[in-house]
Amino acid sequence: MIFNDVRLEAIGATIPDEIWSSDLIERKLAPLYQRLKLPEGRLALMSGIDERRVWPPGTVPSGPSIASGRQAIAAADIDPGRIGCLIHASVCRDFLEPATASRVHHELGLPAKCWVYDVSNACLGLINGAVQIAGLIQSGAIEAGIVVGTENSRPLLQGTIDALNADTTVTRKTVKPAFASLTIGSGSCAWLLTHASISKSQTRLDAGIAIANTRHHDLCRSDDDTAGAGMMPLMETDSERLMREGIATGTAALEELLGETGWSRERIDRTVCHQVGGKHRSEMLASMRLPLERDAITFPFLGNTGSVALPLTLAAAAQHDQITRGDKVTLLGIGSGINSVMMAATWGATPVRSNLPAAISAGTAPAV
Repeated sequence: MIFNDVRLEAIGATIPDEIWSSDLIERKLAPLYQRLKLPEGRLALMSGIDERRVWPPGTVPSGPSIASGRQAIAAADIDPGRIGCLIHASVCRDFLEPATASRVHHELGLPAKCWVYDVSNACLGLINGAVQIAGLIQSGAIEAGIVVGTENSRPLLQGTIDALNADTTVTRKTVKPAFASLTIGSGSCAWLLTHASISKSQTRLDAGIAIANTRHHDLCRSDDDTAGAGMMPLMETDSERLMREGIATGTAALEELLGETGWSRERIDRTVCHQVGGKHRSEMLASMRLPLERDAITFPFLGNTGSVALPLTLAAAAQHDQITRGDKVTLLGIGSGINSVMMAATWGATPVRSNLPAAISAGTAPAV
């Protein structure tokens, strides 16, 4: 899909204050570690993730999403009455129904004549939502729209820790499917897209593509619906196969994106990928034949924040001058299912309003 008239006008981002380091999680897992004689430092060493953040107990996703949406609207200095679509696109949501987007739409004061709904596609929700809004803008149906989401990792982290400590049958081999759950972090991000005719930032969204490889739909799944903030979900992940098949799917998707845009690899100034961990990043970029030094990351500080991982990393890169005017940027999304959604952008001057600290610089990091 080629977009001639779509601009990424502003980004709003919000992250929690409470930090759970990998060392802290291992201390919480002391009964398991002692029983299996696991070495301390294993979690950070295997993932490259030093810390992740969690929302306060009882937080519902719409709350931080409202904050991020307000940040994006303020950064764009746009009349909310011009916004014709609001998509809430994270895995986490307030309830099974109504759509979490309903409360966010109300609190942001958006007009009644507005598309309002939820989208969920594992770690691809926000980028999927961005493509949908871009299509509405390109068609002339709306002149502006917001995609926003919030991931809440506290219930999954705590549920996984409790389950592993309580299950005395767990072995070094059977603990592996739970490992990915311990890398998950919390965060919130909103992208505000507009038609070129009303854009001040002039960051052009050039194209979007999707590739499905759904024969591997069973490699990562939760055994419960994780909609409610009070639920304590568990998740099983075949991390090695998921990484291998996800990288293959993403590599094929990049070829599709390059073909759609006519760009070469050498023309790409900055890559922003879904944030999983050090090993995934190094092997993925090697398979795609893209250099590590052009890639932006946040996973050492935020962990894997699901659908907002890529959007938050773009926010950090833009806020801390890792992307400059004229840069060719590729947004390389890969999610369980397996699906890949990617976008290409030519950067202008998109403003970012967030509470991202300077330490989260979206810079480069060594491979793990």
